[in-house]
Amino acid sequence: MTSQDADRPGPAGTSRRSKITPEREREFFDAVLDQIRECGYDAVSMEGVAASTRCSKSTLYRQWRTKPQFVAAALRSNRQARFARIDTGTLAGDLREAARCAGEWSPKDTTLLQALGHAVIQDRELAQALREALVDPEISALEKILRRGVERGEVAAGNPALEYVPAQLFGVLRVRPTLEGRNADADYLLRFVEAAVLPALGLE
Repeated sequence: MTSQDADRPGPAGTSRRSKITPEREREFFDAVLDQIRECGYDAVSMEGVAASTRCSKSTLYRQWRTKPQFVAAALRSNRQARFARIDTGTLAGDLREAARCAGEWSPKDTTLLQALGHAVIQDRELAQALREALVDPEISALEKILRRGVERGEVAAGNPALEYVPAQLFGVLRVRPTLEGRNADADYLLRFVEAAVLPALGLE
């Protein structure tokens, strides 16, 4: 059986999802996100994703109805909390590791954020899916890292800089490409944390 055959609708009354395996669904989601990064949101079509994944376009329309719904589903399926794995034993060490990790995945994420920039302003569901996939999990994990530092007594709970650490890290990820035409890589983010974040928290 070919991949096209596997994607064709089943008999009437069967579930819309009955012919799409988790692996095939992942292939669809990866394809649409990769095409958004490469071509921009507006240039991507359900037909183009269908062609690149060798399925019928009716499969995608039957499953997700519209491009915004398809992209929102792809984003939500990609939800990660990469900062959640960080625990070096010290707040300074955790923040340095967060900078290193963010520098590794920022090229793909930053490109995706930029490619979706205008679309998320127009589509509330798409904006929410983007937050759920790329922003909220990492902010939550970063706030947990900061709370651990407070609980260990490394930084005072009332330190006003604590509130702004997520904005600092995420802000520099978004802004450097605009200001300098380059992504904020691990080396840049580590230097930023050393120069701006740790001193504000009273850490070395």
